[in-house]
Amino acid sequence: MNSPCSFSKPIGSGVLLLISTFISTVTFSQEKEKETLETERVVIVKAYTPTISDAFKIKSTPILNDSVTQQKKEIRYSIFSVPVASTYTPAKGRAANIDRPKPIEIYDNYATLGFGNFTSVLAEFYSNFQINRSDNIGLYLHHNSSQGGIEDVQLDDKFYNTFLDLNYTSRTRDYTYGIEVGVEHQLYNWYGLPEIPELTQVQIDAIDPQQSYFGAKIGGKLQFDDLYFKKASLNYRFFGDALSSVEHHVVAKPTFEFEIGDNLITTNFIVDYLSGNFERDLDFASQTPNKYGILNLGVNPSLVILRDNLTVNLGAAVYYSIDTENSDNDFFIYPKVTASYRLLEEAVIAYGGLEGELEQNSYRDAVQQNPFVSPTLIIEPTNTLYDAYIGLKGKISDVVSYNFRGSYVSEDEKPLFVNNARPTLQLEGFDYGNSFSYRYDDINTLVGYGELNFEINKKFKLGASAEYFNYSTEDEQEAWNLPEIKASVLMDYQINKQWYFGAQLFYVGERKDINNQVIALPSLPESIVTLDNYFDANVNLGYRLSDQLSFFVKGNNLAGENYERWVNFPVQGIQVLGGVTYKFNY
Repeated sequence: MNSPCSFSKPIGSGVLLLISTFISTVTFSQEKEKETLETERVVIVKAYTPTISDAFKIKSTPILNDSVTQQKKEIRYSIFSVPVASTYTPAKGRAANIDRPKPIEIYDNYATLGFGNFTSVLAEFYSNFQINRSDNIGLYLHHNSSQGGIEDVQLDDKFYNTFLDLNYTSRTRDYTYGIEVGVEHQLYNWYGLPEIPELTQVQIDAIDPQQSYFGAKIGGKLQFDDLYFKKASLNYRFFGDALSSVEHHVVAKPTFEFEIGDNLITTNFIVDYLSGNFERDLDFASQTPNKYGILNLGVNPSLVILRDNLTVNLGAAVYYSIDTENSDNDFFIYPKVTASYRLLEEAVIAYGGLEGELEQNSYRDAVQQNPFVSPTLIIEPTNTLYDAYIGLKGKISDVVSYNFRGSYVSEDEKPLFVNNARPTLQLEGFDYGNSFSYRYDDINTLVGYGELNFEINKKFKLGASAEYFNYSTEDEQEAWNLPEIKASVLMDYQINKQWYFGAQLFYVGERKDINNQVIALPSLPESIVTLDNYFDANVNLGYRLSDQLSFFVKGNNLAGENYERWVNFPVQGIQVLGGVTYKFNY
């Protein structure tokens, strides 16, 4: 076994030998390099072409083996809970108060009373009684009168118009029904006496031009919510005058509705019966009977189709008309087709239609349009063959809306008011060429209509409309008493909480009528008179003293023109009326 000393000696000798050899070799190499180093020229035969090796995605996340990185230590939390005695009791939460505007109180009743020049009186009373949650009764009384006083009028020209309506309505879960009754009384005078040279002042003073009209109505309606039998109405109206004229009018209309898919089908049935008689014909010497009786039976089915922006109503109306006095029956078929399409949402809506109707004319309707008619009318229905129209309507902005329409209407037996000729024997107050009657003619009318409405804000509203008519008659020389142009401007302005203002401006173009002549001279050509156009300005100003009490002033015909609405019938000049309105609850 060798000792440690003998083992270390040979290692030290080898190391010394190795170092000596390395030094001598380096010295020899340097000397040789100094002797053989020369400049040489190297020629590259092939150009270097680099290449890119494919890259490989590392498929595993490398493990970081770094002694510097320290692992996060897990931290554990613990709570040392100790009960604490407390006598604090939190208050209950309460919603914060919100400042709300005071709601406008709505009153169920009001009364209006006003007086003006021409000894005019205006009175209105409305009341609504809420019996319970489902039933209520309404009452409306209206009176408007004047004692006359038109310049250069030789006969009495006073008038008054009074009516009273009562209604009862009951609403249940499944149906609603109502009953309505009413009475009316109107008084007018045939004051439009033409110039008749042969009449003396004594004879004129002896004329009694007064006419009174009386009316009464009763009706009922019934409407269901979930039945095919949707609704029904039945109305009866009586109308008569102080000269023994009598008229009865009954209208019944049941309606059925049901759905097929997404479409709604509606069918209306119409029973319209009118009968009446006048005491005499216009010419008392002819003794022509003047009775009328007309029964119209109709059915009107329609189909409503809704497709996105398109709405189409496809329908028709079929009538069977029976003239009970003349034993004459007629059958009528009318189109009832309407459509509308939203081109630009609410901004532009195109609409059009083709509709016809059988319109039942009546003595009462004539009086409401012209209270100076004579009780000698010929009553028959108007056959509106079609009313073809097309138009555009919509809203330009939140402020401005519009409606423009053009239409062409064809009507058979359209009634026209004409000035009555004088009979050979004058017995009544309307026998002096101071009354009007009907003439029927077939008329085609081209109509252009335009309307603009401005709603600047909730306090200011303004609307303007205009209509143009072009008439084509078959038998008559003119479309008597029908204007070619009508226009109106309506304004409503809430100045502040107390003051409010309104205005209504009307313009009516020229009309033509027949000048007064004698029945005994039918060979003479009819003399045509032209009625001037007229402008009528009406305004009203009001002041609210409180929510219940307010005062108002109304001005009518402020332009001051005594224009003639009908030939020989001038209207009252400037009219001013003031009054008070009181609202209340019981």
